Amino acid sequence: MSDYKDDIKYQGSEASVRPFRIHIPQKDIDDLQTRIAHTRWPSQLPGGAWNRGIPVAYLKELVDYWQKEYDWREYEQKLNAFPQFMTDIEGQPIHFLHVCSPEPNALPLIMTHSWPNSIVEFMNIIGPLSNPRAFGADPSMAFHIVAPSLPGFGFSAFSEPADGTPWSIKRVARAWAELMRRLGYDSYGAHGNDAGALVSPELAILDAEHMIGVHITGGLGIPKGDPSELEGFSAEELAEVTHMAELFAGGSGYAPYLSNRPQTLSYGLNDSPMAELAYLIERFKEFDGWPSNSEEIQPEPIDKDLLLTNATLYWLTETAASSSWTYYEGAAGMPTDQKKVPTGVSHGGGSVFRRIAEAKNNIVHWSNRESGSHMVAMAAPDSLVQDIRVFFNKLCSL
Repeated sequence: MSDYKDDIKYQGSEASVRPFRIHIPQKDIDDLQTRIAHTRWPSQLPGGAWNRGIPVAYLKELVDYWQKEYDWREYEQKLNAFPQFMTDIEGQPIHFLHVCSPEPNALPLIMTHSWPNSIVEFMNIIGPLSNPRAFGADPSMAFHIVAPSLPGFGFSAFSEPADGTPWSIKRVARAWAELMRRLGYDSYGAHGNDAGALVSPELAILDAEHMIGVHITGGLGIPKGDPSELEGFSAEELAEVTHMAELFAGGSGYAPYLSNRPQTLSYGLNDSPMAELAYLIERFKEFDGWPSNSEEIQPEPIDKDLLLTNATLYWLTETAASSSWTYYEGAAGMPTDQKKVPTGVSHGGGSVFRRIAEAKNNIVHWSNRESGSHMVAMAAPDSLVQDIRVFFNKLCSL
């Protein structure tokens, strides 16, 4: 691996990498506050349990905190503590964090966030991964972190005029391979969650000669419709598979809608912070096993400041709508199977899913940790950090 500082071009060509720092104009923050204050609240539908959508009382309480206590500037400063850059790949501006470890033998690791999330997803794991010594961990388990914002997400807002070529998962993987090349990394690993768990295996297929391994959180082992995948399974195992498949199906119907009419939904997401927040919160809750028929407010698996930082970032960058390309372009689904590089899975479900995944993947690590959320890095950062270390330590020990 070469020193990225020697290889980056900081100006003068499309391949340039430009330093970037977040600073949202105060007028944009004031506008958000004004829009929140002028919300026209709907009435609560009869029988207002979570399975009818976000309850009005719940959202009002969260919005009151958003308006009166949440401080975007505090989290803007925390995000700016990570070195950030911009580059253009295939005409698309790509924003990314690049946190170099102080450890000389650190492994480069490109981490791809989920939908509907952002780089905010990784705020609490970047430090422990890049500088384990500072967190009381073995300094030999250090990583140089590259964390890009997916095209159409956050500060990787779609360019104007937009490239006419759709941003498929394969195209994102191609862009990530180019990004790592520009940074001078000739050997690296990848981690991803949700949408990132789709990008990372595609990156392994595309750039196998430079990849040492792929680590993802769940997704592998979910049946894709081939009856032979479930031959020989017991009734109990089949019930477990059916339950997991139902969780991934998107019970609210958002996936079929986004796959067909994302532009219609985009007007509300881009014009109303309340529509955007309700939509994002519902996605997080649904991915965490909600809504339920109970009206009881359950414990939050993710700190509300992180939830609101993600929602505020979407609002301020006007990308809540554009992030839906993953569905319209057919990019949502299960991770691609691949055997070109070793795979590690964390929070991946029981052994039945590993059995299915092993038929088409080189699985060298599998864990069934509990996180309380599909957004593992936000809900259980210590657990995820440990799992990433275990997987890549196995590969480096081979």
